[in-house]
Amino acid sequence: MTQAAARHLLVDTEEQCLALKVEIEDGKDFAEVAKEHSNCPSKAQGGDLGSFGPGQMVPEFDKVVFSAPLNEVQGPVKTQFGYHLLEVTARD
Repeated sequence: MTQAAARHLLVDTEEQCLALKVEIEDGKDFAEVAKEHSNCPSKAQGGDLGSFGPGQMVPEFDKVVFSAPLNEVQGPVKTQFGYHLLEVTARD
């Protein structure tokens, strides 16, 4: 079964998500931005979600994680939890 590893950050608004994406694209460290702004408990690990397979995350998340290029920030991705920025760090 395909596995992926990813990190993410979660915020309440699309506007905040877009602003943080610009910060990351301008050179700010993804993990630091996640620790500072994310609403998810994974922020303690810089947004690292570890490794997981298809169906273990919400469908909107899965769609991006199992199709996006590696090591590129994706998003905003809207789910029932809010707005995410995602970065796929590995996939096999």
